[in-house]
Amino acid sequence: MNPAAANPALAVRELCVTLRTGGEDVAVVDHVSFDLAPGEIVGLVGESGCGKSMTGAALMGMVPAPSAHCKASGLHLDGQDLAALDEPGWRQIRGSRIAMIFQEPLSALDPVFSVGSQLVEVIRRHQHKGRKAAREVALELVRSVGLSDGERILRSYPHELSGGMRQRVMIAMAMSSSPRLLIADEPTSALDVTTQAQILQQIRAMARESGTAVLLITHDLGVVAQVCDRAMVMYCGRLVEEGPVQDLFSSPRHPYTAGLLAALPRLTDGEVVPVQAIPGSVPRPGGLSPGCHFNNRCARASQQCRVQVPILGLAGPAAAPIQGQRRHACHHPLEAGVP
Repeated sequence: MNPAAANPALAVRELCVTLRTGGEDVAVVDHVSFDLAPGEIVGLVGESGCGKSMTGAALMGMVPAPSAHCKASGLHLDGQDLAALDEPGWRQIRGSRIAMIFQEPLSALDPVFSVGSQLVEVIRRHQHKGRKAAREVALELVRSVGLSDGERILRSYPHELSGGMRQRVMIAMAMSSSPRLLIADEPTSALDVTTQAQILQQIRAMARESGTAVLLITHDLGVVAQVCDRAMVMYCGRLVEEGPVQDLFSSPRHPYTAGLLAALPRLTDGEVVPVQAIPGSVPRPGGLSPGCHFNNRCARASQQCRVQVPILGLAGPAAAPIQGQRRHACHHPLEAGVP
C-alpha cells in the first residue's frame, strides 16, 4: 500500500496537543504530521507516555477540555477540515466517519444494556434505520466478525461474553457505518495470543474490504509486524521515524527505534539474542530536555543533539511521506542497512 496516496483518507499537519499543568502549557503531541491512505494500516508505536493515545484522542475530537488544547495547521478527512468542527459537528463525525476501538471493551460497553441494544442504537443513529432493520444489520455484523451464534450474542450483556467476543463486538460496532478512519488503541493487549491474532486478522480484512484507513496505536512491535503496512515511531510527543514496516524493522535509522527492536526477544541463526533494555525512562511532560528529547538516553548524542531539534525528513516536519519514503529525525542516524 502506498503510504502517500494522491487523495489520502486522513491528512494531518502540525498537530499539537498541550496540557495545562503546574501553571504552564506542556506539549504532549508536538507538531505531528502524516497521511493515511484508504485501506492502509499504520502502526503508531512507542513506550507508554509518548503521546500515542493523546494523538488518537485528538483525531477523535476528544481531547479533554479545558485542561488540554488541540490545534493543527491542517486536519482533513477526505478533504473535510476537522479542525473547524464544533462539538455538534464532531458528534456527527464520531461513530460514522471516524470510529474507535478501545483497549478494554468491558469499560467501553454499557453494562446495563444488552450487546444487541447498544449495537442497534449505533446503527439507528448513524444509518437512520428502523429498529427491525437495524437489528438485522446488527446480526449480520456480529456474524461478519466471526461470532456465529449471533442471536445469543445480541441477547447477552457485556459481562456474559469473553474478552475476545467483546472486542469482536466493538469491531462490529466501529465498522457498522463503514468509517473512513478507524483508530484502534491497544485493541489486543488484554487478549491471549490466539485471540489476538484473530482480532488483528479481522481488523486487517475489514480495512481491506471497506477501504477504511486504520491507525493502530500500540507498544507491541510484534503486532505491528503482523498487521501493519507502515509504522510511525513516537517519542515524547514527536514522530522520530517513519517508514514501511519491513524496511523500518530491518534497518532502523533512529537510535530509539533500534532500542525498541533490541528490547524484543528474538532468534538469530537459531541462537537466542539477549534482550537489551533502553537505559533510563521516558521523561515526564514538563521535564523534557531541549533539542532531541531522546538525547539523555542515547549513546550517539552530541552537543548538537542537546540544543537543536532534529527535523523529521529533509522536507521538514510538515511534509508527508512520498511513495514509501523513509523519514527520521536524528542528527546522527544509524547507517542504512545496519540493524
